[in-house]
Amino acid sequence: QVQLVESGGALVQPGGSLRLSCAASGIAFSMYVMGWYRQAPGKQRELVATITGGGTTAYADSVKGRFTISRDTGQNTVYLQMNSLKPEDTAVYYCNGVRVFFGVKNDYWGQGTQVTVSS
Repeated sequence: QVQLVESGGALVQPGGSLRLSCAASGIAFSMYVMGWYRQAPGKQRELVATITGGGTTAYADSVKGRFTISRDTGQNTVYLQMNSLKPEDTAVYYCNGVRVFFGVKNDYWGQGTQVTVSS
């Protein structure tokens, strides 16, 4: 059974920091591209950051220089360090794992964790 379990969401003041975690089980973690997405009320889900099994990262322009994605293969966990948080970062953050293997796509999502940036 595949599970992606996020944690770390909270209420934080503007300018503050949070670290989100996503613990994966039931998948060959090192073979998956892991990512963080977010969805604000009334908006579509958007990509925040991704990291390949080899550690190559990519970020949305809106978070570059503020957020850092990383992964610990030994712990099957992906992290999102969020600094200099802004009210517009408020959203439900979702963990995603995707792999294409011999033409078959496996795509898994966590249940989401709420991040609220407000004074």
